[in-house]
Amino acid sequence: MVGSDPPGHGSGRALPHVHRHGPASPHPAQAASWSILRMTVTARLSAAVAVSTGLWAIVWLAMR
Repeated sequence: MVGSDPPGHGSGRALPHVHRHGPASPHPAQAASWSILRMTVTARLSAAVAVSTGLWAIVWLAMR
């Protein structure tokens, strides 16, 4: 169905639909510039503490 509208999308114009993998395979992975999964446990805990502190600061200011 290359170059045609998908069923139910009758816009009247042909849209190219190009895939670079087979129809049965999933999309290939994209390079991530940052991932929490690549952080060390210490860095994750530090980030969690920082976010938690920031959120508690917002709550404290709102209650004030």
